[in-house]
Amino acid sequence: MGLRKKSTRNPPVLSQEFILQNHADIVSCVGMFFLLGLVFEGTAEASIVFLTLQHSVAVPAAEEPATGSKSLYYYGVKDLATVFFYMLVAIIIHATIQEYVLDKINKRMQFTKAKQNKFNESGQFSVFYFFSCIWGTFILISENCLSDPTLIWRAHPHRMMTFQMKFFYISQLAYWFHALPELYFQKTRKQDIPRQLVYIGLHLFHITGAYLLYLNHLGLLLLVLHYFVELLSHMCGLFYFSDEKYQKGISLWAIVFILGRLMTLIVSVLTVGFHLAGSQNQNPDAITGNVNVLAAKIAVLSSSCTIQAYVTWNLITLRLQRWIEDSNIQASGMKKKRSRSSKKRTENGVGMETSNRVDCLPKRKEKSS
Repeated sequence: MGLRKKSTRNPPVLSQEFILQNHADIVSCVGMFFLLGLVFEGTAEASIVFLTLQHSVAVPAAEEPATGSKSLYYYGVKDLATVFFYMLVAIIIHATIQEYVLDKINKRMQFTKAKQNKFNESGQFSVFYFFSCIWGTFILISENCLSDPTLIWRAHPHRMMTFQMKFFYISQLAYWFHALPELYFQKTRKQDIPRQLVYIGLHLFHITGAYLLYLNHLGLLLLVLHYFVELLSHMCGLFYFSDEKYQKGISLWAIVFILGRLMTLIVSVLTVGFHLAGSQNQNPDAITGNVNVLAAKIAVLSSSCTIQAYVTWNLITLRLQRWIEDSNIQASGMKKKRSRSSKKRTENGVGMETSNRVDCLPKRKEKSS
């Protein structure tokens, strides 16, 4: 993300500069509009669609004897309204972190413009990945996925989600959708936009796929693994920006990155291998989540393998580019040192040669008076 500079002068109202400087306040007003809708009886029902999770079903106590009756959720069209509202919340949080944390650090460290852009991007992603890793791990523990890994591929008769699981996916979709307008708000450079769009699109594609296919536990586990590796990546970047002596941390992250990709592939292959959702069913129904057919399994596995190969290839090319740049810098430095030493030698040689010539000149005899 680019660096958003604040000017002392007041731009014209509704101009581009005005929107960029005050976009967080504008979005806050839009969010308050939905909150004020709860006050009035005529608009409360419409506002609730944006603020709370929809499409809930009460499970009878007979199906859940251990915990009693509780509400479970499935996805529907109304989820788009909920994602939109929490996208506004993500924009406000993004602007708050940028203004009260990252901008103050930038002023204190006095980074260059290129480093400021990378520092802001790593800082924003670090906060999001850290919070998502903790939240996702808590959900995996509370739903006994870590103690009983078979829940990842075991058949679920109700094809629904718990409140915390659905809210997690809604929040994830809201965050990655908010990243699209942030490209405009943060004045991202044109050459960086394609890379950012691919990065955002891949996350939206896989999170949406796991959400619509009811691969909730599998998607959550893969997201936690992926976010943990990305968190280490951006944390190493933050330390490197603060002091370049932490460059060894980037090499350590590369090892963790490869291990994280291998873990993702292993979990994906095991999940598909252990019959993704139970026995084969030749009559798939995407509405009820009944997608346990060979085509769906192959699509899930190929998608996971393709994205792991893509990000690994990007890492390899990035490391090769840095290695070539470092070797070129070292080669140019050696050439400069050699040229300087040769100049010194020539200067010393010329000086000695001229002095020798002066010494060798015949001295004039003094005329005797």
